Amino acid sequence: MQYLQQFLFVLLSAAAIWLFARKAGEIRRNIFLGKDENLSNNPSQRFKNLLLLALGQKKMFKNPLVALMHLVVYAGFIIINLEVLEIVLDGLLGSHRLFLPFLGKIYYWLINGFEFLAVGVIGVCIIFLLRRNLLRLNRFIHKDLNGWPRSDANYILVTEIVLMSLFLTMNATDQVLQANGNEHYHQTGGFFFSGLLTPFFSGISDGTLITIERTCWWLHIAGIFAFLNYLPYSKHLHIMLAFPNAYYTRLELPGKMKNMPAVQNEVRYAMQPETAPANAPPPDRFGAKDIFDLSWKNLLDAYSCTECGRCTAACPANLTGKLLSPRKIMMATRDRVEAIGKNINLNKQFIDDGKSLLHNYISVEELRACTTCNACVEACPVSISPLDIITELRRSLIMEESNAPQEWNSTFSNIENNFAPWKFSPDDRDTWAVEA
Repeated sequence: MQYLQQFLFVLLSAAAIWLFARKAGEIRRNIFLGKDENLSNNPSQRFKNLLLLALGQKKMFKNPLVALMHLVVYAGFIIINLEVLEIVLDGLLGSHRLFLPFLGKIYYWLINGFEFLAVGVIGVCIIFLLRRNLLRLNRFIHKDLNGWPRSDANYILVTEIVLMSLFLTMNATDQVLQANGNEHYHQTGGFFFSGLLTPFFSGISDGTLITIERTCWWLHIAGIFAFLNYLPYSKHLHIMLAFPNAYYTRLELPGKMKNMPAVQNEVRYAMQPETAPANAPPPDRFGAKDIFDLSWKNLLDAYSCTECGRCTAACPANLTGKLLSPRKIMMATRDRVEAIGKNINLNKQFIDDGKSLLHNYISVEELRACTTCNACVEACPVSISPLDIITELRRSLIMEESNAPQEWNSTFSNIENNFAPWKFSPDDRDTWAVEA
């Protein structure tokens, strides 16, 4: 029987790891469908961003209470799952509490610490469920989240509560079996929170207790493996991608826009025709129409989005009733990348589906509403920049499609003809200083 359990555990582990690795490989491939961009400069500052933004959650602490609750869930997820290492080794070796003989009294304090975190995670997840479903804060009931995205957050919170409850129940039945002198359950000392549950299991036979304990053990590890494979399909992928995204964040001054060398050259050649090469090839594309025209960092941003809505809540265009929602920009970009990834999986290469990120996923009205104020970038806790994507799509609209409001076209014409937004000849620009 023991060998059968070990065999089943090996199958479960191998299947979970293989499925996760396959999906992770697809996501990596999808991200690198974007254009190359070198973001390897200044590694010391990048490691600092990783520690402060991803690990330390610096931006979250603009709201200290919410940040503290989020930190409890985050710490619980990271630290309690260190216990998974023991569970995995126990499953593979057919042992029980493998680390206990090696750690001694430290083991008691570690599991107790894990239990305090588990109770904290349960409490905070309940509060977050109430905030989302009863208090119904505006950024959680926004139309961006209609359908699956709204359910996604609830599924994760409920899963965390169930996993932590299984952990505590497993420890409680384990302690009762220890007290009963069962030879397979080693003395660990009493754990605080699971100890409070032991009265509910008193008077139950050892056979039933072992069944409950083993069922909780299997459900706990199976739930963790299921959660691992759910992550790549969920907004909670940010748990993993927040770290590389923070490291590879752009280090330029906030709001600084990237000039296009091709456009700069066109202006230079217009002002100094003698510098123009005889057969200069035209640029492939101005701006971005689809995800292939964005950089890999833009696509990493899309996959790292937490859908928390802080960007949309800070967006002045959205606050005044405009269609633009920076969160929706990121969600639409990720949806388009995923659609192209499925296209490649099906056809072994991308076959034109007649759609593009611009127009089919993100509308002209959304793009025109942006004031490029950078509020969305400043608000994002994991250094995502919806503004980069917006400006690239607007460049394509204007420079590839000549699609701009008439008011903008007048300004563009003046810049092209007069090298300034105003309709005055460059020769007359200083006449204001001439004395009457």
